Amino acid sequence: MNLLTLRQSKTQSKTQSNTGLRSGVVLAALALALAGCGTTAGASPDDAAGAAEPAGQNVTLTDGWVKAADSGMSAAFGELTNAGPDDVTVVSATTEASSMLELHETVENESGEMIMREIEGGFVIPAGDTLTLEPGGSHIMLMDLTDPLEAGEEVTFILTFADDSTFEFTAPVKDYSGANENYVGGDAEMDMGDADHGADSSTDSTGTDG
Repeated sequence: MNLLTLRQSKTQSKTQSNTGLRSGVVLAALALALAGCGTTAGASPDDAAGAAEPAGQNVTLTDGWVKAADSGMSAAFGELTNAGPDDVTVVSATTEASSMLELHETVENESGEMIMREIEGGFVIPAGDTLTLEPGGSHIMLMDLTDPLEAGEEVTFILTFADDSTFEFTAPVKDYSGANENYVGGDAEMDMGDADHGADSSTDSTGTDG
């Protein structure tokens, strides 16, 4: 091998070495870029894991029941429990038993009379707490019954929350008597006073996620 050939061989070997080094740097840079694409800019890996669950998945109802009525108005009661870490708000309710439902509270008016009225903003169920729906207090009002509600029957409701999630539950119909309270939205009256529905209240309603 002459001197010229030896120099050309060394030059070629050095060029290949530099090319390999540059390729390694480029591949490393590409790997870092691809790794960065896996995380949204400005978002931490815990963001997805910490996303709030739908309100309807955290709510259950126990001791549910519906007042028996031949026509007109009725109401649903029970214990709504929120097992989630955040407050949730019930904004509406539906059932095939009534063409019009409202979420009601019972308050004392200027004359000292207890009146029912639609609650602004809906029912708020605090995180890890229970909201009681009861005669003389908050309740789900069935304004226009489609058929008579007779004791022993069951009524299914769907609650909708502020996040548009839903919760479905079924409650038994029960007889009870009580004092009349006026509905502030009209002249209709309904038995809404405290009453002893005794053994009948032992039947829990069952709830499922919507």
